[in-house]
Amino acid sequence: MTPNPELRTTEQVPLEMAKEILDAMEEQSETIGLQSVMAVTDAEGNFIAQRRMDNAWLPSVNISLNKAYTAAGFEMATEDLAEVTIPGESLWGLQVTDESRLVVFGGGIPLEHDGAVVGAVGSSGGEVSQDVEVAEAGVERFDELVE
Repeated sequence: MTPNPELRTTEQVPLEMAKEILDAMEEQSETIGLQSVMAVTDAEGNFIAQRRMDNAWLPSVNISLNKAYTAAGFEMATEDLAEVTIPGESLWGLQVTDESRLVVFGGGIPLEHDGAVVGAVGSSGGEVSQDVEVAEAGVERFDELVE
């Protein structure tokens, strides 16, 4: 008989924490005059919570979730994928794989705790720099909550 493999335990972002992260993202979006859709996922990119502000674009619902999914899956900010996915680069075409769920422009950022990715945030609704700013507000709130 082979020994039992050890079960892995991973930290998860609880729903109440996700709501606080979304609050911070919404506040930042309002501050810069944006109507955003914001998402929080677990470490594997699975949905935890999402918020759509009044008059936010409908496509931003999927885009924000896919930004968080991508950031969680690659354990990196989505904006870091931009340069390596242009024609001629090593990951060109990446964004059309995985049922086109992968986003290769800014607005998705992983949430890290004790050196491990435990979730991710995604924001969509403005220019890339604005989406990054909104996502960063969520990361900052997360960092405050886990101190």
